[in-house]
Amino acid sequence: MTGQDQERLHSAVLLSPGRERRQDRRARKAAARSLLAQDRHTRRAAAKTKSEGLAAERRATVVLPKAGEAGPAALRTPGRLRLPRHQDTSATLAGAYPFLAEGGLGSDGVFVGQDLYSGSSFVYDPWVLYTRGLITAPNLVLAGIVGSGKSALAKSLYTRSIPFGRRVYVPGDPKGEHTAVAEAVGGKAIALGPGMANRLNPLDEGQRPRDIDDSGWAAQVATRRRDLLGALAETVLDRSLTPLEHTAIDVALSDAVRSCKVPVLPLVVERLLTPDPGSDLDARLAEDGRLVGHALRRLVAGDLAGLFDGPSTVRFDPALPMLSLDLSRVSQNATLVSVLMTCASAWMESALLDPSGGQRWVVYDEAWRLMSHPALLRRMDAHWRLARHYGIANMLIFHKLSDLDNVGDSGSAMRALASSLLANAETRVVYRQESDQLGSTATALGLTGTEQALLPTLGTGQGLWRIKHRSFVVQHQLHPAELDLFDTTARMSTAPAKHLSTTQTGEPR
Repeated sequence: MTGQDQERLHSAVLLSPGRERRQDRRARKAAARSLLAQDRHTRRAAAKTKSEGLAAERRATVVLPKAGEAGPAALRTPGRLRLPRHQDTSATLAGAYPFLAEGGLGSDGVFVGQDLYSGSSFVYDPWVLYTRGLITAPNLVLAGIVGSGKSALAKSLYTRSIPFGRRVYVPGDPKGEHTAVAEAVGGKAIALGPGMANRLNPLDEGQRPRDIDDSGWAAQVATRRRDLLGALAETVLDRSLTPLEHTAIDVALSDAVRSCKVPVLPLVVERLLTPDPGSDLDARLAEDGRLVGHALRRLVAGDLAGLFDGPSTVRFDPALPMLSLDLSRVSQNATLVSVLMTCASAWMESALLDPSGGQRWVVYDEAWRLMSHPALLRRMDAHWRLARHYGIANMLIFHKLSDLDNVGDSGSAMRALASSLLANAETRVVYRQESDQLGSTATALGLTGTEQALLPTLGTGQGLWRIKHRSFVVQHQLHPAELDLFDTTARMSTAPAKHLSTTQTGEPR
């Protein structure tokens, strides 16, 4: 309907009388509908004409193909397109391509498994990384819940290092897991426990370094014996020694050495409790040292007897590829575990002081047990601080980082020593953690929010490696022979044997 028709219609409606006849009203409405229908038809016809015109125009337009015209009229340059080559530093190009995978640690070292982000092989060797300047402390901390695969990783790390000339020391194996591994690689596992024939003399001289003279060696042995006796007494007494008690031990040890070149612990205990009247240990000093004497007597005649009351029947051979102290038979006696670990540490120190001893892994398994003893914790801290001097890489294995909070009281010296072990380890490997441990783990290691959220999702054998300021997610890979050797779930996966019960006549029933 045109504008003029609409105006005429509106005028007719406005000027119509108030009482319009029905016939006229119907005629008027029919005329209005006719005008509207005519207007729609006109607009549709105009739109169709316009659309047909556009289609005709498109059909008449000539468009070049994407590849250009064929033949001589092709729109191509007569020569090849050449751009100047661009060279820049990797730091600059990293900003232009920020989503490339991590470059890894290189190919020098022990194969661990696969980097899950880059897909490349992941290798690790603390001595190689220290030589390259990527780390300044060769120590490693390994944490993971039961069944996450941390024990298999620890064993594969040190066994795969043996062909590279490294040696392995396990100064305390509370569960005996490393005994089979030591025997498989040509090493030795020393098992001690009540009722066994093995004896360990804490006062043995130990392995003598090649480049030390007689006087220097004698002074070193005397110092180590005094420190060891003091540490053993502190462990049994569960307190620090007084200056008078240190003097009593020193005098008693000197008397024992004068009577026997290689003294044994019962001889020192005898000098403390019943001193020779002609010795330097007067009556007052003997009285001050009686508590120490009775404490050490537990190791030779009390409830801890049978392990330290005679000459050593086992020898600490530092030339073997692996040595392990099996404590599985005494794992329920915390005091005895600490005493044996202290003696093993003294053995190990004499070998570590030898410059020709080579590089060694020192593995502390089930660390939550070991760190509860002050004397042993101080020795561990000394080994960690002097790791570069000794040429060793310490490995501390426990279940969760919150185990460090159970060492001593808050603000105590023991808590500070336990925290320093973590601070002096620039390699931290974290396997799967429970949800309630994520906050403490992230705080202790300085993890990002993404890394913290990743921990509970890790599968068996998958770990977050924090090497100084770099992070990797690695899938540990094992050879089938390693898997059989490193298995710690044999007693859970083996079917129980069927035993036949017998009657009094000996017949099965």
